Amino acid sequence: MMTLESFEEATETVGRVIQETKLVYSEYYSGMTGNKVYFKPENMQYTGAYKIRGAYYKISTLSRQEKEKGLITASAGNHAQGVAYAAKLAGVPATIVMPTSTPLIKLNRTKSYGARVVLAGDIFDEACAEALRIAQNEGQTFVHPFDDLAVATGQGTIAMEIIKELPTVDYILVPIGGGGLAAGVSTLAKLLNPKIRVIGVEPAGANCMQESLKAGHVVALDKVSTIADGTAVKCPGEKIFPYIQKNIDDIITVEDNELIVAFLDMVENHKMIVENSGLLSVAALKHLDVKKKKVVSILSGGNMDVITMASIVQHGLIQRDRVFTVSVLLPDKPGELAKVSALLAEKQGNVIKLEHNQFISINRSAAVELRITLEAYGTEHKEEIVEALNDAGYRPKVVKSTGAF
Repeated sequence: MMTLESFEEATETVGRVIQETKLVYSEYYSGMTGNKVYFKPENMQYTGAYKIRGAYYKISTLSRQEKEKGLITASAGNHAQGVAYAAKLAGVPATIVMPTSTPLIKLNRTKSYGARVVLAGDIFDEACAEALRIAQNEGQTFVHPFDDLAVATGQGTIAMEIIKELPTVDYILVPIGGGGLAAGVSTLAKLLNPKIRVIGVEPAGANCMQESLKAGHVVALDKVSTIADGTAVKCPGEKIFPYIQKNIDDIITVEDNELIVAFLDMVENHKMIVENSGLLSVAALKHLDVKKKKVVSILSGGNMDVITMASIVQHGLIQRDRVFTVSVLLPDKPGELAKVSALLAEKQGNVIKLEHNQFISINRSAAVELRITLEAYGTEHKEEIVEALNDAGYRPKVVKSTGAF
């Protein structure tokens, strides 16, 4: 059972090992939404996510014999690192089963915390099956990523810290994958102050909790599709589901393109790297139909590889019309490119890339195509540049970008 006593015990236990993540006031999002918006930056935890809370508290509930036999889990992400680091701090042996496709950087990070890493299967489900087999053979305690009440209790300590720092909080927005974090946070929040509204946030392409709440029981999605890989869960936890039913006030779903914009906003306005799953509670701020409320968004993690970051930044700039590609037609004769360049310079458009296609027409002297990728200040500036090209007779067409520039 998740009780006030267990949450108090968990808060005291995990408080000895976690990083302090003080609330961060967001002037940018407060102005945008008309609320007082704060972030709970769990992306600043040592392993880059909140997972150490549940893992460490879970260890504290084990018997001496269970600790001697050790822990085992399956994960390729934040849970793997959280369990490995918590086990290291507690002096308990840990085995992490990871899919063979796990990126080397994640594998090495997990090993660096002293865990034994076993590679098995191509996907998580296959790695999980191997972890359960090893647990049965070796007598280790399996630590589920979310469907474990002790783990959920540890995650719920976030709510204790939020309410202690901001007693008058009105709304807490929490990302949902399998539901462990949401179950812990919402249960403790309601125990401390039933008036607090706790809103779960899921990717639109992986809304297993929303569908389960509609059905009144746990249901599994046929498939999931989202860039928020940490919350790409087909089926929520059975054990934690009753707590979600009782304590979550609503579910908001967020599209992937909203996460891209949220990433850019967080980097530019708060200088913080937040992974896509952690951005769910940021993107949801625009969907919250309230004003003059104190709102806390939990940033659940910040583990993102640099290639993904680069891709998201590019797509974000395109969505904001700060980078765009335009196609113009011009005669194939000396000086025409210089004329276009002069026009763009006059309008303060910064050229990123040029592509010159002489073979768009049989009559090259009549028209060749020039594709220009430009940096602009935003939509208004983009439209000003396109209009100037049109007035000059270049018949500009904005080209839909694939995100690579």
